[in-house]
Amino acid sequence: MFDGRIGKPALATLLRETRLPKLDWSRVGGEFVAVVRQGGRAFLFGDFFAAFQLFHDQEQRFFSTSLLAALQVLPRVRFDAQGVYEHAFNVVPVGDDTPFVELKTLGPKWVLELTADGVTRRATTKPLPDRPTREPLNDRLVTHAERLHEAVAPFVVTYGDRIQCPLSGGLDSRLLLAALRAAGSTPSLYVYGPEGSADVRIGRAIGAAEGFDVAWIDKQAATITPDAFPAQVEANFHQFDGLPTFGNIFDNGGHAAAQVLRHAGGALAASGGCGEVYRDFFLLPDRPLTASTLARSFFARFTSRDVTDRFDGSAFVARIADKIADALALPDAHTRMSRTHAEQAYPRVRCRALFGREISLEAQHGAYSMPFLDHRVVATALTLPMSAKHAGAFEARLLAAIDPALARHGSAYGHDFAGPPSLRHRFDEWSSRIRPTWVRQHSYAVQRRLRPMGDEHGGLLSPEYMDRVIDPQFPAMRRYFEMAAITDSGLWRRIACLEYLTNRLGSRLEA
Repeated sequence: MFDGRIGKPALATLLRETRLPKLDWSRVGGEFVAVVRQGGRAFLFGDFFAAFQLFHDQEQRFFSTSLLAALQVLPRVRFDAQGVYEHAFNVVPVGDDTPFVELKTLGPKWVLELTADGVTRRATTKPLPDRPTREPLNDRLVTHAERLHEAVAPFVVTYGDRIQCPLSGGLDSRLLLAALRAAGSTPSLYVYGPEGSADVRIGRAIGAAEGFDVAWIDKQAATITPDAFPAQVEANFHQFDGLPTFGNIFDNGGHAAAQVLRHAGGALAASGGCGEVYRDFFLLPDRPLTASTLARSFFARFTSRDVTDRFDGSAFVARIADKIADALALPDAHTRMSRTHAEQAYPRVRCRALFGREISLEAQHGAYSMPFLDHRVVATALTLPMSAKHAGAFEARLLAAIDPALARHGSAYGHDFAGPPSLRHRFDEWSSRIRPTWVRQHSYAVQRRLRPMGDEHGGLLSPEYMDRVIDPQFPAMRRYFEMAAITDSGLWRRIACLEYLTNRLGSRLEA
């Protein structure tokens, strides 16, 4: 997006109004990778947060938006232990890293010029607020509503009602729907989940009460035989470019079918991802923090039982802390920063990694909009005091200001969004914020000792299915993990996805 225009009109305006490598980021939006030829010079750059992934080799001799294509170009690849462990424990590697030594992703700090002699890197600055502002609540609501409108309006102008929008029991999808309706769109709505789940029950109840259809899609409902499983996994593997978020290639094809359906007829798929810019994502105290505190509190989701002696827990967390510090332009991981500055780690680090992978995969099928990741929306959200973010209090007020009818319905939190959050919701968040960092760091390991764990992404993970697509001895991943000890099905599935990728790489993968 450029000056509120999308696609070719945006590019035409950019070519007319801009002299690369300089970019006025206040005029640039969306998630993308652009190759621009201007005045006999060629430039390559991505969006504000570098969310849309652009893979390249260490020497920056080639670039690709596809992980599998990039791996095909390289004659030899090696696993990077840090990247492997980050993918397994935290769903995706953060920063510029991938699970492979030879592959990186282009970071947000650079506009590249492609020349006959190679790549020249040009630095670009992208500041965000590091202090909250003082502003009356009603003024804040007006400002935030306007900013959100500016983020969605260009899509509504271009796609009208040809927009696919989720509606669940949460807050973010409802605020997304409110913003689209306020901009003049009547999108097609859907909800994912098994019958009777809170999301399905609440989403469909809202539709019934407000007079619009909400399509119910149960991605796990269709059956598939073990004999048909290998072909389905291979199709999933290619559709999701080898390593999707959460590693969920081992299913009945429901996830892949839902992705295609979101773009049917050339529709725009809209997402409420990154909506937690309005909330306290990390649930940490409202005081100065360090990158090390963030890493230890949120990214230490491992237990020593699951890993071989290749893993060093302290070094693993320290490396993530260093990447957070770099993303937030801190001298080191132990430099204290304001609480608002620490909030930048959500869009700059977590959203870039997790939602960036999602955005990149969706783009194979059509346009994808994530308005809450628009850097102008993010910048405005960062001016909120932390007290306004607790239990989604401000986000609910914003929803009620934009669309009171949607706000009045109940939610998965046990309360509606027309009034303040419930005491239970506030207590649950408060009990997390008061936990010391050392407790947060070890909470996952403690939970694993108490019971098996899993996630909502499921999959057909029983031996009758999985033994047909990977070696149950995990010959590649057992160098990194003690597979027999793993009782977290989500972790197991992500490791299995790496094992499957290993098989596809064959002899080009060096041990």
